[in-house]
Amino acid sequence: MAGVTNVAFRTLCRELELARAGTISGLYVCEMVTARALVEHHPVTMHMTTFAPDESPRSLQLYTVDPDTTFAAAKMIADEGLADHIDMNFGCPVPKVTRRGGGAALPFKRRLFGQIVGAAVAATKGTDIPVTVKFRIGIDDAHHTHLDAGRIAADEGAAAVALHARTAAQRYSGIADWEQIALLKQHVTTVPVLGNGDIFDADDALAMMAATGCDGVVIGRGCLGRPWLFAELSDAFAGTTPATPPTLGEVAAIMRRHGQLLAAHFGEDKGMRDMRKHIAWYLHGFPAGADLRRALALVKTLSELDTLLDQLDQQVPFPEAATGPRGRQGSPATVALPHGWLADPDDCTVPAGADVMNSGG
Repeated sequence: MAGVTNVAFRTLCRELELARAGTISGLYVCEMVTARALVEHHPVTMHMTTFAPDESPRSLQLYTVDPDTTFAAAKMIADEGLADHIDMNFGCPVPKVTRRGGGAALPFKRRLFGQIVGAAVAATKGTDIPVTVKFRIGIDDAHHTHLDAGRIAADEGAAAVALHARTAAQRYSGIADWEQIALLKQHVTTVPVLGNGDIFDADDALAMMAATGCDGVVIGRGCLGRPWLFAELSDAFAGTTPATPPTLGEVAAIMRRHGQLLAAHFGEDKGMRDMRKHIAWYLHGFPAGADLRRALALVKTLSELDTLLDQLDQQVPFPEAATGPRGRQGSPATVALPHGWLADPDDCTVPAGADVMNSGG
């Protein structure tokens, strides 16, 4: 969710949950930042760690490949009061990340993985900052790592583990294998196990929990263009009937608010450029017309955004076609890995150059 779950989007999701469900029960995690860039106080990275004044708990998502850098970053977070929770992400399948041994490739190196998780836990010892860990099933169907990763993370002191029920080779394609979440839940019994993959509405979340026995769910692509999903989840978990999905007019109002929040965070010019990628997600399944969609995809100012949104038919109900997968899906592919990466899972050599990026991929 790099480039999506910035402070503007998180604020919008929290506002909608509070307004529709009357409470904020979800944990909203910031976009992934690189431990090395954080320690070096890279300006872009520091801006990515912005939290709203009333945001609590503040959850910071960390990408890392080096135990020493991990310790330094986690200690910095604790010492400088940057966040209340650290979520370590080992799920990124992007080739530029895995070909250097980072992201979803790293849990295969089980000893190094354990050292990294242990470093974050050690750095936050004596604080109230929990460390959680997210990973995939493995590199591909021949190299599953999730059971080892879950056990190792729990043994190293992680407060919870989360499984995206796809391999790195699947990327975001196909169907998430919820059975692997159930297996992880059976295998890891000392900390909560969270499930992730193919949750696009509240019924999906309830179905996953019933099928796997997992303790909670993690939402990724399901909230793209649907920031009110968390309000629906809050209602569903409370056993109440979720509110009627928004009309196109109500979605337009949400888009306006999103644009305002992005402009406040980035400035109007960059905020509107960032808003463009959300347009197709918001309008997915709605009748809008090619010309209006094209104009919205090129929006430059808040005033222009308002004018264009006024042209939408405000009374159109939420369409059935707007449910289901959103965001990138792509096709399965061979995972790019460093030469000899699969030779020794106990090798503790830190991947070279895998942390030279600001967003972690």
